[in-house]
Amino acid sequence: MDNLDYGIIGNCRSAALISKTASLDWCCLPEFDSSSVFARILDEKKGGYFAIEADPSYTISQRYKKDTALLITRFSDGENIFEVRDFMPRYHKENGNYHAPPEIVRYIRHIKGRPVFRVAYDPKLEYALGLTETFVKKSFIASVNHGEKYDTVFLYTSFNKNAVVEGRPLELKKDGFFLLSYNEKLVRPTTKRMYLEQERTKVYWLNWSNQTPLYKAYNDQIQRSAVTLKLLSYERSGAILAAATTSLPETIGETRNWDYRFCWIRDASMVVKVVSELGHKNVARRYLRFIVDLIPDKDEKLQIMYGINKEKRLTEITLDHLDGYQGSRPVRVGNAAYKQRQNDIYGILMDVIYAQLVRFKNDIENGEELWTLTKGIVWIVQKHWREPDKGIWEFRTEDRHFTFSKVLCWVAIDRAIKIARIFRKQRKIERWTALEQEIKHDIHAHAWNEDMQAFTQSYGSPHMDASVLLMESYGFIHARDPKFVSTVRAVEKHLSNDGLLYRYRNEDDFGLPSSSFTICTFWFINSLFKIGEEDRARELFDRLLSYSNHLGLFSEDIDFKSKRLLGNFPQAYSHLALIECAINFSQKDSVEKVLESMQR
Repeated sequence: MDNLDYGIIGNCRSAALISKTASLDWCCLPEFDSSSVFARILDEKKGGYFAIEADPSYTISQRYKKDTALLITRFSDGENIFEVRDFMPRYHKENGNYHAPPEIVRYIRHIKGRPVFRVAYDPKLEYALGLTETFVKKSFIASVNHGEKYDTVFLYTSFNKNAVVEGRPLELKKDGFFLLSYNEKLVRPTTKRMYLEQERTKVYWLNWSNQTPLYKAYNDQIQRSAVTLKLLSYERSGAILAAATTSLPETIGETRNWDYRFCWIRDASMVVKVVSELGHKNVARRYLRFIVDLIPDKDEKLQIMYGINKEKRLTEITLDHLDGYQGSRPVRVGNAAYKQRQNDIYGILMDVIYAQLVRFKNDIENGEELWTLTKGIVWIVQKHWREPDKGIWEFRTEDRHFTFSKVLCWVAIDRAIKIARIFRKQRKIERWTALEQEIKHDIHAHAWNEDMQAFTQSYGSPHMDASVLLMESYGFIHARDPKFVSTVRAVEKHLSNDGLLYRYRNEDDFGLPSSSFTICTFWFINSLFKIGEEDRARELFDRLLSYSNHLGLFSEDIDFKSKRLLGNFPQAYSHLALIECAINFSQKDSVEKVLESMQR
């Protein structure tokens, strides 16, 4: 079964996906949202790829170098062994800036014997639109696209260039390399230089991971998820991507295929909150700078999402020449959802701002700007909280009064009051408290459904929605409140399928949902833990972890029957929720161990 068996490499400028057999099947250069150089994941025949191939006598295994983004694929037939070490360079330069060029290094490490392999090198620039031609030059292999848009990439290698392009056998007697670069190199690469790039990049990631605390339980999963979230952050602007891919379908053969290479305010804010809890201040700082830069006018409403370089127009087009992942069309570039109104983003953003002010209060750079932003958000929420919207799941049909959106409007005001206390703004506290109480009363009056004995998807609706589980984690209601406990039970009854959760079961713009949304299952597990069902929560958590791919990575969705991964990959949402769950269990373990030691 294909289970999105890919590893991600990256350098906070772009990323690439490499299959468990060392085929580079997805990469956009020079940046995350650029057009693809390799896109076999979206079209087996036309997409383009860069594979390292050995005969069937070799067994292949794959792992990450611990606590890094260095991906190692090992080929062994017993007598002959070699490794492909894939990475995108990233490390500190002497001037304090980062070295993160738009390039991929495939370092071929000789381990034993005289292994033989072939290269299948087939770049298809510009999403395989137009003709890409490849030429062997004196110093490199050049690939040029002659379509509507001119584009080039350069491949440098220590191996015979003609043999590489022609796919002839290559015998490995010592270490070698491939360097795929978006730019022509001014200094000719050598194996020694590429080894140095590898070591510097390895040290960068080891130092970064060392900032993440060690946890008693699930430490490896927390560390891998943290590195994955870092790989989805864009250094230049502070944006954080929802995922590294476009158009991997929520269900095979359906049209729920979206481009996720953008910065959703909701997803990114949730990521920042979790990553900063792990001690990574710079990710939070850059993201807050990204937000402050987006809002030049005090009354300008936030879009739900932006391009990674702060673009506001994300026009959606389809690439009809590509077949899509396992025939799931259309392949989309851009995302029309940027025009939607989703009132929950203000509360999610305010929650992050408050968390950063508390965590870094002695070290906050832009307090005045954040206070101005806080007042602006309160003004917008005060003006618009009573209006319907598209909700967290981006329904493309009519607006509704979604419970989650209303709760997050309450969160916006609640956190604004807390921020006002930090800045000692007493008059604002008094004025905003009345608004906070008004919104809270409205939610209790209209979101609670007596027949369901639960808070439902929207005002007056009989439908359940997994997002209402977040009412507790955002502090709207206590975990042991009978209304919340009853809501958790109703969510399980109506949305759980063999321990995996639907987002919702009611029909949307594309019919009935047919796959599990991974973050919702993590939310449910967290809720079970909070209401006291800790053993069952842990059992479900362990089962869910077993559905990851071979490297512990998750996409957006899971198929109910086969348990295969579906949707864009790797998904920031899934990994941030994994971290939250794992920390809950780990802290519980720590408390129990202390109590046990006291009883001895």
